[in-house]
Amino acid sequence: MAEGKGRGYVGAVTTAPNTAKTPYQAPATPWGLVIMLGSVTAFAPMSIDMYLPSLNSLGQSLGAGPAQAQATLAAFLAGMAVGQFVYGPASDRWGRRMPILIGIGIYVVASVACALAPTIDALIAARFVQALGGCAGGVVARAVVRDRFNHTETARMLSLMMLIMGLAPVLAPLAGGAILLAGGWRTIFWVLTVFGLLVGAAVFFKLKESRSEATAAQARSEHPFRAYLTVLKSRRLLGYALAGSLNGAVLFTYISGSSDLVSGVYGFSPQAYSFIFALNAFAIIGASQVNRYLLRRHSPDFVLGRASLAATGLAVILVAAAATGFGGMWTVLPLLFLTLASYGLMQGNTMAGALSVDPLRAGSVSALMGGFSFAVGAGASWLNGVLHNGTPVPMTGVMLGALICSMIALYTLALPKRVQEVPTV
Repeated sequence: MAEGKGRGYVGAVTTAPNTAKTPYQAPATPWGLVIMLGSVTAFAPMSIDMYLPSLNSLGQSLGAGPAQAQATLAAFLAGMAVGQFVYGPASDRWGRRMPILIGIGIYVVASVACALAPTIDALIAARFVQALGGCAGGVVARAVVRDRFNHTETARMLSLMMLIMGLAPVLAPLAGGAILLAGGWRTIFWVLTVFGLLVGAAVFFKLKESRSEATAAQARSEHPFRAYLTVLKSRRLLGYALAGSLNGAVLFTYISGSSDLVSGVYGFSPQAYSFIFALNAFAIIGASQVNRYLLRRHSPDFVLGRASLAATGLAVILVAAAATGFGGMWTVLPLLFLTLASYGLMQGNTMAGALSVDPLRAGSVSALMGGFSFAVGAGASWLNGVLHNGTPVPMTGVMLGALICSMIALYTLALPKRVQEVPTV
């Protein structure tokens, strides 16, 4: 149902529901494309999680304090926030391949600069530039998926890519710790350089251009800022963006507060904390794969609606357990595991929904979704820090608030009045 026509058209491309009694038959999975795009998307988590074990070491090596060492992470996140707003419109105007390759080239050069950085200030600057390059993959890869697949298959492909990207928070810190012991913190950035070169070679030789001529014509006809303003006028797209970013704020809140909760409040050792962190990462990965199978019988919007309700209900119970102390950590941690799993059910579907609203501006939509996610997640993490009182109540309360707002945005803006129960094809 279109929300506008003509040059500024932004509308959801919908088709009649599949009324056949047989389940939706998904096409064969293009595993080569999945692995390539998943690897491109993994630049950010690889670059963050692999070097985390080296923060103290690099600080001491460069004569920097903890605050300056932490600034290398803040600089990377800032680069991620800025860069994606450039690559989105660029990929609509000039094609998908060139922005990814330019981004990877910047990433490789900046990774070398990180490895050779003589001072902490030089490392901070190089990390910012590294993020400017690394963020290209995540933004453009989502647009590539939308170019090639319909709404339902886009959601399934994004869930598969999450399988690869989701392994980074589990494996990268372990690899970073091993590399740190074997060769020092600079070796970590040399490994990231090689990773960038390998992925760049795969993109150069294997990734075919997927942007349509209609998308190119649309991008050439308007200023990038106008494209962003146009897509923001769509109620449905705004609903998907808010629902996805507010659900993502749950993950940001958990990451920022998990160490204090697990080690500080509940007294687990660092090794046990790593195990719990990995277990919750597997919850997200597992849920994203469950989503793939649900999409064989239900539409992305149907799964979204039910997942949002379930996540909000779980968060209510989680807050109650945290506030009353009922069951202690043996109640809070399992409920936290289940609540975090909603990320795997919602992120691919909200992204696919937003991309289906305006396929001709897929790059701009992808960048906008990424920007929303970063801004809302950072705000939730900040609020969790402000409210921190040495108990799990503030963290769980922020999660509940985010999920309630996500559900409201989803049901009032994004979802049609009657959610289809079968995939749209």
